[in-house]
Amino acid sequence: MGYVRGLKCRECARPYPAKALHVCEFCFGPLEVDYDYAAIGRAVDHRSIEAGPPNIWRYRALLPVDGEPTVGRHCGFTPLVRARNLGKALGLSQLYVKNDTVNHPTLSFKDRVVAVAVIKAQEFGFPVVACASTGNLANSVAAHAAEGGLTSFVFIPADLEQGKVVGTSIYAPNVVAVDGTYDEVNRLCSEVADKYGWAFVNINIRPYYAEGSKTFGYEIAEQLGWRAPDHIVVPAAGGSLITKVWKGLKEFYNLGLLPAVPTHMHVAQAAGCGPIVNSVKAGSEIIRPVKQPRTIAKSLAIGNPADGYYAFKVVKDSGGGGEHATDEEIVEAMKLLAATEGIFAETAGGVTVAATKKLVEHGAIGRDEVTVISVTGNGLKTQEAVAGALRVPAHIKPTLASFDAALAQHLPSGAGKGLTAGC
Repeated sequence: MGYVRGLKCRECARPYPAKALHVCEFCFGPLEVDYDYAAIGRAVDHRSIEAGPPNIWRYRALLPVDGEPTVGRHCGFTPLVRARNLGKALGLSQLYVKNDTVNHPTLSFKDRVVAVAVIKAQEFGFPVVACASTGNLANSVAAHAAEGGLTSFVFIPADLEQGKVVGTSIYAPNVVAVDGTYDEVNRLCSEVADKYGWAFVNINIRPYYAEGSKTFGYEIAEQLGWRAPDHIVVPAAGGSLITKVWKGLKEFYNLGLLPAVPTHMHVAQAAGCGPIVNSVKAGSEIIRPVKQPRTIAKSLAIGNPADGYYAFKVVKDSGGGGEHATDEEIVEAMKLLAATEGIFAETAGGVTVAATKKLVEHGAIGRDEVTVISVTGNGLKTQEAVAGALRVPAHIKPTLASFDAALAQHLPSGAGKGLTAGC
């Protein structure tokens, strides 16, 4: 039994039934899920959540599903890593990494939103589920549709990273590569959705789909011992994740699950496609689209972010900030995260780490403040971004003498110090 009363417009608050709708027909504002929070408050407390399954469905009362989950039963509750080594490198004593590089089944936070979206598509009776994607969403829609027994269509920019194309195609969806930017792909999908009546997770099912992102914030708060951190740094493409993490923290507070929400929300984007950060830095709520994104962080390359204004508002309302990362900074940050914490993040993770470094340097994040870096996807998907920036393996013959020579000439100095034969 769910607690959804229906949908409502974010702008004019006009109510709508819980159907496959996403835009207000009166003011054209986006629709969002409207919950019966009084009933949720009577049903949920710390103990009931902790007794739930170790996945996103421990928060089922705050998600817009009616019955038992049919997909995504192992999604979520990913590690919140105490990142002491990275913290030392960045000058932070209480740094954490929320690590969705290991999220099930497709190794990104998108599994959270798609699990909810596919269940809603099933509940609404759609036989086909689809999406416009910069990569991670395509992976997840294809995987969850396969698990749920639905036909799937995924539309992607034709220049997408090969790892993400393979990571989608393996699930046997219908993949359509479009010659154009993500924004052009998304416009096409709006027309396809209208003509064919399919369930597009990020179009007509978007109000429900977006709610899955709240679990990222719920888990941070629960894993910190039922407290909100001082700072969360979130990468942004369309801007939805940062708004839903903030919404999730506020919901927990209003339900009495958190004593306070002192959190400053910071947005991170690539320098080659950073319309939300541009607005934050300019202090203007006007989001100016980037027509031709140029960045190795393709998963963030959305020039006209659907939730850009709302992401800007969350940053301002929470007293946060925003920073860009160049391609060079992204690569160095990916290497730093891997070398310090053993976490191989995709390019979006490099953006977030690089942005955090700048926020610390500029004084926006204090040394002893509890800070969470959001890492939202696995580096195995974007290996080409760092392949040319890594040390070439030492090549030796299968003899000890060859290894000794390599150790002396090519491997890190001092690697053999303190070692004795047979140890």
